[in-house]
Amino acid sequence: MIERAGAGPLRRLVVLRHAKSAWPEGVTDHERPLAPRGRGDAPAAGRALAEADCLPGLALCSTAVRARRTWELAAAQWGTPPPVRHDPRLYHAGVPELLAVAHEVPAEVETLLLIGHNPGMEDLVLTLAGDGLDDTLDRVREKFPTSAIAVLSWRGAGWRDLVPGAALLTSVTVPRGRRR
Repeated sequence: MIERAGAGPLRRLVVLRHAKSAWPEGVTDHERPLAPRGRGDAPAAGRALAEADCLPGLALCSTAVRARRTWELAAAQWGTPPPVRHDPRLYHAGVPELLAVAHEVPAEVETLLLIGHNPGMEDLVLTLAGDGLDDTLDRVREKFPTSAIAVLSWRGAGWRDLVPGAALLTSVTVPRGRRR
């Protein structure tokens, strides 16, 4: 594991790309629902986070229907879901916007879940990861598909200490639900 100069508790940023969405005719991008595959993958993402003991203290979710539904289905897999904030700034946000939202998180939150969209989520992971375990960085560079989960760890007194290159990418998973 790499050591970073930051002091403070170990913090985790869990980045979840929304599950697979549908493309119904006449529906705006913001209102697109989950596709059948997405409705199966989102609960699998929730189970994967629980099994990895990676449940957040707070979730920040895009206001897009597909992201909100991903959150609902994932969080339904946990006994008591954490608080969630649906933030319109996360809808198709780039790295600067995503970091600005994360920097507002209260210091007492040690694990934060961000649910949003590509390419912003993938770019955020690659920007924050100064290093990665095993082949995690290569896997994200290759593809960060729907329902992908990346976990970044770092030390800091607060979320404002989260800066490019400060985190270690500890895991990347792409949970999939049962196919019908």
